[in-house]
Amino acid sequence: MKRLLVALVLLCTLAPAGLALASASNAGSGDDRIVVSSPVLVDRDETAGDVFVLDGDVVIRGTVEGDVVVADGDVTIRGEVEGDVVTLAGTATLGRRAVVGGDLAYASNKPVVTRGARVAGETKRFNGDIGAGVGIAIGFWLAVTLSLLILGLLLLVLAPRAGDAVAATAKAKAGPSIGVGILAFIVLPVLGVIACVTILGLPFGIGLLMALFPLYAIAYVTTAAVLGRRIIKGSAIPAFLVGLVILRLLALIPFVGGLIGLLAMIFGLGVLFVTLFGARSGSAASARPSTPARPTSPGPGSGSGPGHPKQAPPGVPRPMPTR
Repeated sequence: MKRLLVALVLLCTLAPAGLALASASNAGSGDDRIVVSSPVLVDRDETAGDVFVLDGDVVIRGTVEGDVVVADGDVTIRGEVEGDVVTLAGTATLGRRAVVGGDLAYASNKPVVTRGARVAGETKRFNGDIGAGVGIAIGFWLAVTLSLLILGLLLLVLAPRAGDAVAATAKAKAGPSIGVGILAFIVLPVLGVIACVTILGLPFGIGLLMALFPLYAIAYVTTAAVLGRRIIKGSAIPAFLVGLVILRLLALIPFVGGLIGLLAMIFGLGVLFVTLFGARSGSAASARPSTPARPTSPGPGSGSGPGHPKQAPPGVPRPMPTR
């Protein structure tokens, strides 16, 4: 429950109130419902995993196997929640047949518990321990997000053509970019460790391992820029902002967010290396000297050869013909 609560508070610091990106709003047996801005209904004969909502009301008539966490919205429970129920800016209302297997926690409005409803845990406000964990998580997540934002904006300002190049590479060579990214992600750390074992390669190995972290960050913002270009056509900076917001929102999903971040980094690595190799091969081809054209043999009307007098060199008077 703490992990879901931390993710919700982080979402509140990033997403505007009107943003709507539903990650899993469809019904399903045991599926998590992770919604940014939309109401959620777990109807009778339905089973859900965790219910995680930023902005929207939640109605539980069926069964929730995990937790119900809502940042801004009311929660109405007429079924069963096996985990905890957490509300930040709304009110939780439990009907007569409601069953909560965990705690009933709230931040502002005290829950309304109808006679007959059962809460196995405690009904309480958030304590200091949860607040401290949320504060640490917010600080770390914001630091990473702001660092990526500044890095991406600097790259776009200093090298605007590079943004166009990586976008073109991602569109034309997505498959090779994925393969190159996987290879680079595996080979570069191994190469750095192997270099550190040898005395001569120790400085190179340490430098390579230290360079991996900024390289991974650049790869991540590269994927954000490419993703934004697929959504917004036009200016590179707004597209990058949209792509970064989407990736950082997806990063808040437990387990899945980490996998998405890893895939974004790998894809960005591949796009960077494929773009770099393509640029170097193109510049090498343009730098090759052109082969001079071979002289052609004079034709019959060129003024030389048998039957034609030799032309005098420049500056030498031509001899007068004899009669």
